[in-house]
Amino acid sequence: MTISELLQSDIQRYIAEKTETDFSKLAFQSNPFPEVDFKLILNQIECRTKSKEKLPTWYSANLVVYPSKTSLEQTSSEITANYKASLVAGNSLIDVTGGFGVDDYYFAQKLQQVYHCEMNDELSELVAHNFKQLNVNITCISGDSTQILTELNQKFDTIYIDPSRRNDVKGKVFMLKDCLPNVPNLLDFYFQYASKIMIKTAPILDISAGLSELKFVKTIHIVAVENEVKELLWEIEGKYEEQITIKTINFNKDKEETFEFQWQSNPTSTYSLPKKYVYEPNSAIMKSGGFAQIGNQFGLNKLHQHSHLYTSDELIDFPGRIFQINQFFNYSNTNMKQNFVDLQSNITTRNFPETVSTIRKKWKIKDGGKVYSFFTTDKNDIKIVLLCSKIKFK
Repeated sequence: MTISELLQSDIQRYIAEKTETDFSKLAFQSNPFPEVDFKLILNQIECRTKSKEKLPTWYSANLVVYPSKTSLEQTSSEITANYKASLVAGNSLIDVTGGFGVDDYYFAQKLQQVYHCEMNDELSELVAHNFKQLNVNITCISGDSTQILTELNQKFDTIYIDPSRRNDVKGKVFMLKDCLPNVPNLLDFYFQYASKIMIKTAPILDISAGLSELKFVKTIHIVAVENEVKELLWEIEGKYEEQITIKTINFNKDKEETFEFQWQSNPTSTYSLPKKYVYEPNSAIMKSGGFAQIGNQFGLNKLHQHSHLYTSDELIDFPGRIFQINQFFNYSNTNMKQNFVDLQSNITTRNFPETVSTIRKKWKIKDGGKVYSFFTTDKNDIKIVLLCSKIKFK
């Protein structure tokens, strides 16, 4: 692909006009620009459409060129990139796995000097072009980042790494040592050029597994958007050997939910039967494993060791969903027949032997409505059902 082909005014106008149209139908239309591969144009239309919510700054800018759909899907959203930028300090940063450069755009709003390193020459050229359109000063260098670091031979305040989770030999991988670059093996090399390192990993990475591969971890950030965990951020500081802090943040449309605790602080939970309110932690907290810590910090009782639902008689603000319990009963044929006659309900299962789809089919429960049903297990190992109303804390 040559960028100049896609920057032709008539092609740019076509891309803008067709953004957000039915892509499946568009793909079967004839190419109005036979001198340019129609697949490249279609990719621009599809990626621009996807960028409207995820990357509004790029969507709104003129003459922006997009990478492959896969690259766009793997890049950070502006929400998470902005959060990462809030974590860096000093004057300089080098991103050794540049990609589409969304994170670097936001780092450059905070730091004077940002380097974008990218192995793919074509992608590096594309990103450099976009940075000019976005009026941001970032140095783009194409090539192997270890060689680039050696040749630059300068100290940075931070090295940022987003390892590729695809390995040419092993395919999709889940351990850091199998990603590219191999961060565990390269840590000592990186510390020659910066005392602080930030690593972005996919949410599927187990925190304990990550800690077993890394050293000097200071803070782990679990970042969610609209209750979906998007990424883990690992802050590493040379020679740091003290307690590790886990920070969770969930970006909702109307508020940000935050929670933090010390890793392996090993508190104990208190338990009770359901009270007036039930609380369900957001996905970032669920990923963190801080199940006893969240209950203790908010003064809540758990329903069961493995249910991860919390209860209280007093209504409190909580990083997750809050419900008022209108009724609860033991899970039995008689109770289900009595309480779910023609009832429409949103269903959640926690520590329960049947799936949501099984429950719906078995008891003919329609989805939706204002009733929220939790099928779970109480502290006495009894299967119970909570019928609730959702509460929006003011």
